[in-house]
Amino acid sequence: MISALKNIVTQNDSLKQFIHSLIVSNYRPRLWVRLFWNPFVHTIAFSSSIRWSVRRDLFPFNAFKVGHNTIIESRVTLNNAVGDLEVGNNCVIGIGNTIIGPVEIGNDVILAQNIVISALNHNYENPEQPIVDQGVNTKKIQIKSEAWIGANVVIVPGVTIGKHSVIGAGSVVTKSVPDYHIAVGNPAKLVKRFNFGTQKWEKIHE
Repeated sequence: MISALKNIVTQNDSLKQFIHSLIVSNYRPRLWVRLFWNPFVHTIAFSSSIRWSVRRDLFPFNAFKVGHNTIIESRVTLNNAVGDLEVGNNCVIGIGNTIIGPVEIGNDVILAQNIVISALNHNYENPEQPIVDQGVNTKKIQIKSEAWIGANVVIVPGVTIGKHSVIGAGSVVTKSVPDYHIAVGNPAKLVKRFNFGTQKWEKIHE
């Protein structure tokens, strides 16, 4: 029944635009959606804390999940308009971060301040059409458990940050980082990795 209704909506542009207008206003979910719909479809663990000043551009048609004992600090922007947004257990999401799904964050992850994690890109290929009218594309970003992301980092679509890896402050991450590595710079480059044989972090020589 639900899938049949969804097909009817998606195949009728006028109906789709009408329903969209009931849910969205100026790129944000309407108040009734935030108050009376989202709480029933999104999952936020009771033990977690989301500060009152967090901007929640969260829509009911994509997932939003926050695990146990996670803190999302002030002036963070959370956006699941074009993809699911999932945060694990025991995470700290620092002040001023922007996270645009689809993004999956594992457990025990630390995000410092003013980080941009955006899995969204605007299409631009048609030079005869304004970029704003060409739609978007997405590639999921994954930050695995125990990672630490420094302040003012930018992570672009499609990147995976490996388990227990570190991204230095101010880095722009354009390629995936393996587990137990340290990456710094613009674009970010691997500079250290953990050697389980010697039990030490060792420099990577080019």
